[in-house]
Amino acid sequence: MRSSTTTSAPDRGKFPRRRLSLIGAVAIVLGGLAIGMVAMHPRSAPAEARQAPVLSVALVRPSLSELPVRVPAMGNVAAWQEASVGSESEGLRLIDVRVNVGDRVRRGQVLALFDASVVDAERAEALASLALSEAQAAEADANAGRAAGLDKAGVLSSQQVDRYLAEAKAAHARRDAARAVERRARLRLAHTRILAPSDGIITARTATVGAVTSAGQELFRLVRDGRLEWRAVVSVAELGSVSPGLAAHATLPDGTVVRGRVRMVSPVIDTGTHSGLAYVDLPADERIRAGVFAKGYLEVGQTPALTLPQGAVVMRDGFHYVMRVGPTSKVVTSKVAVGRRSGDRIEITGGLDASQAVIASGLAFLGEGDVVRVVEAPERRGGP
Repeated sequence: MRSSTTTSAPDRGKFPRRRLSLIGAVAIVLGGLAIGMVAMHPRSAPAEARQAPVLSVALVRPSLSELPVRVPAMGNVAAWQEASVGSESEGLRLIDVRVNVGDRVRRGQVLALFDASVVDAERAEALASLALSEAQAAEADANAGRAAGLDKAGVLSSQQVDRYLAEAKAAHARRDAARAVERRARLRLAHTRILAPSDGIITARTATVGAVTSAGQELFRLVRDGRLEWRAVVSVAELGSVSPGLAAHATLPDGTVVRGRVRMVSPVIDTGTHSGLAYVDLPADERIRAGVFAKGYLEVGQTPALTLPQGAVVMRDGFHYVMRVGPTSKVVTSKVAVGRRSGDRIEITGGLDASQAVIASGLAFLGEGDVVRVVEAPERRGGP
């Protein structure tokens, strides 16, 4: 009985091995199905993710705008007129200098003083000589008057009368000479005070306290009325379109933009550079200095142009591009040629038709083939 209920060792290992084989077969089948499904639908989840819009955009169409026609120019800023202020007295010593380079002065303001002690003495002497000569002239006039009366009475001879009259004339001449000497001394005294000939800005100073100057020696130099001008160099091909009164824009080295007006155009052409000068009056501004180099342009008129907002044009690798939305909402990049700029508008000279709508902004975040969502319809033109 015991031998009938006992299972042999080989029989006990058959069932586990069969069960493992069955499980392995099922796993192989399931793995094959999974591989097949992946092969039928490769990367479906990432593809769906890429189809999501990366940005919501608005569209805009080019429009006609009046843009200024600009003539490029460059040149130096210079003084409209410079005044040289010098000494008119000889051999006087400077005792006071009251201004320095960069100071703004008013007409008649004292710039420097000379020692006037010698000149004061000379004028006092001249006044004394004048008083003496006036007295002598008065005496000579009285004698000539009496001689003329006695001549009628026949008391004096004609020769004596003529002598009194000649003495009177000589006394008058001496009086006039004394007056001239006194006037010269007065002028010499006035010249001990160096005055500004006009309003302006001091640009140079050679006056030094203690120096003895000679007549005609320059002591100061100033820009008359503080007026500066931009001497804009314009090519001869474009000089004919420049005329007085045109608006001008000059950009200084620090980026400051200065606006002025063309005062005159030079009648002479430089044969070496084939260019001419336009003299542009500049406003009074402490940031503008004589001698600085400036670049800019002159506005010679206005013409219509096809324009877009500057935000609708992007520059990449040295070229300008606009972006349109294709039929599948994908971004299509197009190269365009640009021209003038004015405010927020930029001229489109090629590569785009007036009827084509482009993305208005956000181009820096987009690339070719990106999917976008249009949130505004293109601008409508020519009525409601």
